[in-house]
Amino acid sequence: MDSKATPFDSDALGSRRAIIRRNPDDMAEIEMIEAAWGSNPRFADGVRYEFIRSEGRQFPSHRCLVAASEFHIRNGEKKFRAYREDGNFFYLAAIWEPAMGEWPVSYRIITLDANPDVIRYQARHGAIIERRDAQKWLDFAVPEAELLVTPPADIFTVEEILTKPVQTSLAF
Repeated sequence: MDSKATPFDSDALGSRRAIIRRNPDDMAEIEMIEAAWGSNPRFADGVRYEFIRSEGRQFPSHRCLVAASEFHIRNGEKKFRAYREDGNFFYLAAIWEPAMGEWPVSYRIITLDANPDVIRYQARHGAIIERRDAQKWLDFAVPEAELLVTPPADIFTVEEILTKPVQTSLAF
């Protein structure tokens, strides 16, 4: 795993991250496994999809969660990070896909319309599952429409990620 990339930095796409899911061999068990971010490009004309829109879809199986404390946004040349105002971590709703051939178990993050804090930077973001609702997502205890909702305003702080200039020193 790239130690410099954070889980939701677009530079990390394709790298492996921990997901939480029901064990497909024992649905009574919840497990945390390592999975690749992005679908198998072999079945999509060479394109690897990292996200899937929530609108008009149901996710009756293969649900998983990705723990996060922030997510990153690219807007032109600028990069931003969005994190919870209250400092809490959250989960991103996702679906996982089984390993196929050389392609490992993978996942895609479910997206929805961005909340008012993020909309100025991008139109969509990952669907947030609050910690108190994690079990509901994994257990299919409530319909997707009740969990996959755009969060209200004043939840996220968005700040620009500034890159520090490289300092060089010359020794003579």
